[in-house]
Amino acid sequence: MALPLLRGIITPTLFRANGMFCTTQRPTLAHFPASVRTAEPKAAPKSTQQATNKEVAVAEQNTQEGFEAVIGIETHVQLSTITKAFCSCPYNYGSQPNSTVCPTCMGHPGTLPVLNAEVVECAVKLGLALNCDISMTSKFDRKQYFYPDLPKGYQISQFDIPIAQKGYVDLDIPLEFGGGHRRFGITRVHMEEDAGKLLHSESGSYSQVDLNRAGVPLLEIVSEPDMRTGIEAAEYGAEIQRVVRYLGVGNGNMQEGSLRCDVNVSVRPIGQSEFGTKVEIKNMNSFSAISRAIDYEISRQILLHKESQSDQIVQETRLWDESSQKTFTMRKKEGLADYRYFPEPDLPEVILTTEYIDEIRSSMPELPEAKRRRYENMGLSMQDVIFLANDDNVAHFFDSTLEHGADAKMAANWIMGDIAAYLKDEKLSIDDIKLTPLELSEMIASIKNGIISGKIAKEILVELISKGGTVKSVIEEKDLVQIADPAAIEAMVDQVLADNPKQLEQYRAGKTKLLGFFAGQVMKASKGKASPVLLNKILGEKLKGDC
Repeated sequence: MALPLLRGIITPTLFRANGMFCTTQRPTLAHFPASVRTAEPKAAPKSTQQATNKEVAVAEQNTQEGFEAVIGIETHVQLSTITKAFCSCPYNYGSQPNSTVCPTCMGHPGTLPVLNAEVVECAVKLGLALNCDISMTSKFDRKQYFYPDLPKGYQISQFDIPIAQKGYVDLDIPLEFGGGHRRFGITRVHMEEDAGKLLHSESGSYSQVDLNRAGVPLLEIVSEPDMRTGIEAAEYGAEIQRVVRYLGVGNGNMQEGSLRCDVNVSVRPIGQSEFGTKVEIKNMNSFSAISRAIDYEISRQILLHKESQSDQIVQETRLWDESSQKTFTMRKKEGLADYRYFPEPDLPEVILTTEYIDEIRSSMPELPEAKRRRYENMGLSMQDVIFLANDDNVAHFFDSTLEHGADAKMAANWIMGDIAAYLKDEKLSIDDIKLTPLELSEMIASIKNGIISGKIAKEILVELISKGGTVKSVIEEKDLVQIADPAAIEAMVDQVLADNPKQLEQYRAGKTKLLGFFAGQVMKASKGKASPVLLNKILGEKLKGDC
């Protein structure tokens, strides 16, 4: 059983420990995934073409003068199906190593794959969401390569006939990054299975193979090389994550490896139609890391061009190292011929019907782009639009608040302000709090109707978020009804002016900044319950001596 698991490892001794298969000799680090590197890389030889901090600074000062970057992304989305792609094993992140495996996903001879129908449904959903053409007939292929965590010695994937192709995704760049609308092409979406996972010991004397992840269904999304900056690439990745979460086909958690982005970067002189030599970058576990890795790689390649060393830019896979903020050579990149694709003989073609696709299309939710345009048509600012549509749960909360009659701008302000701050401080999601959309709409209505002030609303909001209840009950319990009686407010203003004759004299002598002092004293006397509108009107008249 261990032979296919450890194919490709040079190992004189084999043993099993803690439920994992182990080898006592570790191969060259460059043959292993980036995620398992435990030490900062040593200084690399010239062949790796690492740029020093000084060299990168010089390249960045040139701000890519005379060159443009060409960027494409391959995104792997792990699907949240109950079972794996071709067997009945479940997959739960964090399970005991090798506890969710069977002969099929372990690659035992004689076992046959059976396609999980839910994988096809997820693929069609995502293809439609990305505006792709859905293939009515597609097939699976074997992608041949040898790796210790690939038990069969090949990966079941799709090669020449993917399930979806020729699509695009629309997104909005945040204002802090320049703003603007972008459309990036999608080359294809195809189904495949994941490999297992290798864990290397700290001593480096052995490596462990966990096959829990082997056979887990993936959708690979290949973009067109339409991006030109690290920011655009990071925002593209974030939009793919949003779409995946909106559809519910996966959780999109990068920290769990449920969404992985491999970036292809090349540079070319402006005006040149041919692409430069592309370099693949791996090992980026956040969208900010994607942006930084791309910016570094662009600077590195431009520097080589400017120094007439463009021939040293080779097609390879490089790793992003977070600690040094640099990329390092991992391995030379394989070409398509190296994978020796051929049709998977153990799986039939995937044949879809128009009715099947239409049924899936009709069941799909409103997607991020459509939601952003709808919010924009409400008159919300682009900052509001991007924030609200970023999280499906936040968008649902906002929409539900509007359904109860709340003003869109006021609802957006409360969600993006006090509620978002509370969630950030307490590390909660909007689904974790006890405030309901109905009560938020009631609170907004109470403000508009003059029952409570904005200051009182902030006090009520904290109570509703942490303890729940209704706006009406909190107002009554804490006696927070706003004082809207002009006579009562006028009496308080008269008392404050009588108690502060010196400040009144200074105000009437031209020191108008004391207006805030008087207003504060009245609010203090009213315990914050005086209507701000009436207070400002009455106080202004009294200070002028009009009454």
